[in-house]
Amino acid sequence: MKIINLISGPRNLSTALMYSFSRRPDTKVVDEPFYAHYLSTTGIDHPGREETLSYMSSDIDKIISDIFSTKNCEVLFLKNMAHHHQEMKLDFLEDMTNLFLVRNPHQLIASFAQVIDSPTMQDIGLEKSWELFNVVKEQNPVVLDSAEILKNPRELLKKLCDKLRIEFYEDMLSWDKGGIKEDGPWSEFWYKNVHNSTGFVKQKTSSRELPKNCQSLYIESLKYYNKLTANSIKV
Repeated sequence: MKIINLISGPRNLSTALMYSFSRRPDTKVVDEPFYAHYLSTTGIDHPGREETLSYMSSDIDKIISDIFSTKNCEVLFLKNMAHHHQEMKLDFLEDMTNLFLVRNPHQLIASFAQVIDSPTMQDIGLEKSWELFNVVKEQNPVVLDSAEILKNPRELLKKLCDKLRIEFYEDMLSWDKGGIKEDGPWSEFWYKNVHNSTGFVKQKTSSRELPKNCQSLYIESLKYYNKLTANSIKV
């Protein structure tokens, strides 16, 4: 079984990419398996915190054991947030194919601030993504910029599948409205746009302005974005 670990920041088209992979006949998807562990270890207050802690295990050893013991699929796709990789040994990453998904921090932060109005570097995950990239860089991890997906979804997904050494399926280009059964309880707060979509489409909200209180975070995060995209897939 090939385990693809998507390491993303929030508001990066990560849910749409999970939906895309859920359409593959050989693949199971898992929605943010480390989320409860992240909430439990940091004490951070996110929308749907209690529902998430009740819904899934926060025991990182059990979570990782369950991942590696998954049956009945050729590909296991984990949609993970970079900043959820907290207070855990990272040696398991060596046994996964790591895929980094990034987005221009201007758009990322402006979108995230609509739900949490004063995001931090930990919230958006770009510094953490760069840290994790350096942990697995000898594996030649795959890096993908969400903006490239929107330019030509079919061509980009074909290139992505080639990099991941898996077959491309046309079904990956679309999905039904309304979500998938694997959605976590946090979908109520974060997945409105993708629930109304049937494929990779640029959202009208992508052009919203950056809040003034987020300017310094944008400047700081841009350096990590530029480093990560230096070798990203292009169409």
